[in-house]
Amino acid sequence: MSLVLRGGRIWAGKGLPAATALAVRDGRVAAIGGDDAVSGFAGEGTRTVELRGRLVVPGFNDAHVHFLEGGFGLLSVDLRGACDEAELAARLGAQARRLPPGAWITNGSWDHEAWPSRSLPTRWPIDGVTPDHPVFVKRLDGHMALVNSLALRRAGIGRQTPDPAGGVIERNREGEPTGILKDNALELAERAMPPPSREANKAAARAALREAARLGVTTVQDNSPIDALPTYQDLRAAGELTARIDVWRPIAVRSALEEAGVRTGLGDEWIRLGALKIMADGSFGAGTAALEAPYDDHPESAGLLLHPEAELREMIRAADAAGFQLAVHAIGDRASRLVLDAYESAARVHGPRDRRFRIEHAQMVSRPDLSRYRALGVIASVQPSHAIDDLRFAEARVGRERARLCYNVRSFLQAGIPVAFGTDWYVEPLDPRVGLYAAVARERPEGGPPGGWLPEERIGLEDALDLYTRGSAYAEFAEREKGTLEAGKLADLVVFAADLMSGPPRDILTTPVDMTVVGGRVVFERERA
Repeated sequence: MSLVLRGGRIWAGKGLPAATALAVRDGRVAAIGGDDAVSGFAGEGTRTVELRGRLVVPGFNDAHVHFLEGGFGLLSVDLRGACDEAELAARLGAQARRLPPGAWITNGSWDHEAWPSRSLPTRWPIDGVTPDHPVFVKRLDGHMALVNSLALRRAGIGRQTPDPAGGVIERNREGEPTGILKDNALELAERAMPPPSREANKAAARAALREAARLGVTTVQDNSPIDALPTYQDLRAAGELTARIDVWRPIAVRSALEEAGVRTGLGDEWIRLGALKIMADGSFGAGTAALEAPYDDHPESAGLLLHPEAELREMIRAADAAGFQLAVHAIGDRASRLVLDAYESAARVHGPRDRRFRIEHAQMVSRPDLSRYRALGVIASVQPSHAIDDLRFAEARVGRERARLCYNVRSFLQAGIPVAFGTDWYVEPLDPRVGLYAAVARERPEGGPPGGWLPEERIGLEDALDLYTRGSAYAEFAEREKGTLEAGKLADLVVFAADLMSGPPRDILTTPVDMTVVGGRVVFERERA
């Protein structure tokens, strides 16, 4: 079926001509321009949508998302809204009553920084309400987990268990594990957990796809567990895939992929192999991002490197030699510098090519390193909603002056650095409107700080849309196929209920998506009164 949209405001992409109408045929944009440009496409078998002034933009491309985990989170216990440790325990107890004995309670996304005490939870208050259910629930940044005593026993973690390299087992004054695990210590408990079944993965993927369609997300660049690729293939074969998936793989499987002759880019416009993912450090929320100088609020620590420097450099060298794209999580300024060092070394040894090295999050970058990003063509893969979430504690962590090096977007653009936008869902909501608002206003959705936090880093809405569409497509080597609405490109687009361009920034948060189209197929349509 063909599709015609007319009578609205079509933002085809930054710098492209204004349009009011668009025609779709065979899954691609057939024509775009004034209403007269699409008149020849109307007819039998064509659906015509009267926009009546509504805004159309290219489909959102989330450049960094944990898609299956996000889906599992939709199907599991929600701890994000718990206001303190007591409510967290109550919600876990309610979840335990819904599950058969022995079933693990996972996901959750709790946030102690939102509690009056700002104290980390412990296992003891939850033991009494989850005696028959091992608990492994992550903080919303994914770099800390709370486990109960049953989970500790299943994992073999006790007083004598040493901290793993790149991880921390929190302990009380008596040396007993409190139930908080940080970064690489999470793996100690994860090894004791049974892997989810393929059917469970498909259920999570379906939930995630519904959420993406509702929010106008038409492509996801996905950091999901090892079973993600066959899960998406099963859904595609069943005709259930409603978003395009750029599937990342962990660096640990590089050798297997290389031996099989698999490289970044294998696949098609629906499912393709993306980057290899490496974790260089932790997070600000966990106090484990690797910094050049100690934390202000914990001066005994400058964070964690999850791999020794030599090992990080070798992983990057080997993957680059094999032709893979690399996406390295680096939040602190020290981690960012070390990744840039490794990228620079690999490029020098292996010679020039279109690598599109990526640094994921890029939350704290020293001013001198901005020029290194630009010289190496490194993409800053940024999640703008982190800025308005983390502003609650960022200055306490690193002080006002160092905070000026954090969560920057305008500085990247001014330095000529390519930027891609995403959400890091499940860590933040999948909703692109939150990211757009964060980039434009630098204020929390509930309001404040007035004028925005570090307002010199605000950008305009067109720039934010560009980074969420064309910028993210560039990050996955797909800018020739999507990211803008031009004749011949994939017909992935979003219809908003009103024109976001003509209202105040807060309208971004409250204007719903009326329609999401992927490859010319309407995958979501909001019921309108």
